[in-house]
Amino acid sequence: MNAEQVVQKILSEANAKAEKIVDDAKAKAAEQASQLENEMTAFDAETGRLAEAAAEDKLQRMLANARMTHGKQTLAAKVAILDDVFKQAKKAVNMLPDEPYLSLMTALMKRSVETGDEEVIVGKDEQRINEQFISGLNREIGSGFKGNLRLSSGRRADITGGFILSRGKVQINASTDVLIESLRESMEIELAQMLFE
Repeated sequence: MNAEQVVQKILSEANAKAEKIVDDAKAKAAEQASQLENEMTAFDAETGRLAEAAAEDKLQRMLANARMTHGKQTLAAKVAILDDVFKQAKKAVNMLPDEPYLSLMTALMKRSVETGDEEVIVGKDEQRINEQFISGLNREIGSGFKGNLRLSSGRRADITGGFILSRGKVQINASTDVLIESLRESMEIELAQMLFE
């Protein structure tokens, strides 16, 4: 074999090897492209699933938040209604005509008196519980008691109606504010059920 034939043979084998390398590279590239395509498809599917799950989770959180906000607003509205009901009740008691108001105050005072010599403190604007009312009440409670209740001459309380009985350091608050608040504590659940169910 001469030199030219040797060169031709080397070139031929080199070309064959180069073609095989190119073919192998193309096959490997096609295989990697296919594998990458499969991975991208799986990635897209997983991304879609995660996005749907995240959207559902966000929706559920938004709904839960909306329900909680609605619940708070509803509760606040109910409390405001109850506040108004008891505010109106206190106003109604304070605005009773003289006879039923004084009758109620007489009953409350008789129930609250312990010794009969307490000082009666009334609100700044109270006109109906006066000396004449106290004198009449002293006559009624005289038996068994000292019948010596006295209307405070200098002290007025920050109450809208009713009275405070004071003896030494002991005070019995029978103001309409306290009475309505006490009534609220005992009736609020029942009244809420009547109003809101």
